[in-house]
Amino acid sequence: MEGNSKKKDLFHVIYKVPSGDGPYVKAKHAQLVQKDPEAAIVWFWKAINAGDRVDSALKDMAVVMKQVDRTEEAIEAIKSFRGRCSRNAQESLDNVLIDLYKKCGKVEEQIDLLKRKLRLIYQGEAFNGKPTKTARSHGKKFQVSVEQETSRLLGNLGWAYMQKSNFMAAEVVYKKAQMIDPDANKAYNLGFCLIRQARYDEARQILQNVLEGRFPGSNDCKSRKRAQELLMEMESKLPPPELTNRIGINVDGDDDFVKGIEQMMNKWAPSRPKRLPIFEEISSLRDQLAC
Repeated sequence: MEGNSKKKDLFHVIYKVPSGDGPYVKAKHAQLVQKDPEAAIVWFWKAINAGDRVDSALKDMAVVMKQVDRTEEAIEAIKSFRGRCSRNAQESLDNVLIDLYKKCGKVEEQIDLLKRKLRLIYQGEAFNGKPTKTARSHGKKFQVSVEQETSRLLGNLGWAYMQKSNFMAAEVVYKKAQMIDPDANKAYNLGFCLIRQARYDEARQILQNVLEGRFPGSNDCKSRKRAQELLMEMESKLPPPELTNRIGINVDGDDDFVKGIEQMMNKWAPSRPKRLPIFEEISSLRDQLAC
């Protein structure tokens, strides 16, 4: 009996399947052991309806649905059933929603959700008022600071604006993200935005900084290769010098940017008299554009 118990415990450790025989456990068994996503989804639904670990069941089901291209269903499921989940689960459900919106091209919904999450950080309501939170990736736990989370969300917001070809909005957002927690990937995207606005000298400087290892992640071969390729592509397509100074910047959604980003910043008036220190360090929109 003792040997069987040890084997059972070892099974749960290897496959990361929780113990028990409820619908949530059966869903995880179908997902991780049987590798049957459709059966897992059925059991996740049963777990949600039975009130069995609803927080985890809803999030896990949405992730599995995304894997089998049932993204729209996953979005509707989260919207319909997140009310049954605890307050602590809402932030991770938002993160899953952002990925789902990105997967199915719902850019406006992605932008709205990212702005809402950033506003919560500004008002000191994220992380339950704590400076860090515990996150999990590939089975490992690690600490995420408010600064890191803000930069990550701004990076996602910049990417969403790029999908709308609103490169001026994306530029400002990426600059804010770089001020908080710089890295080579965001620097590359910022360089791309500047190229699309015909601001070649600024773009060249940023991409060269990536190649010279001046950002975290710059030593990654993939990051350096992307920066090198973008720089070479830009140089090959540059207009003659006498025309460069006469090129106007044509950014789709410029008015939308001015109304959207600036209103967002104005609406971030803290509900408490004291702002989080990280937002005190961010300069105004106009100051950044003047740099």
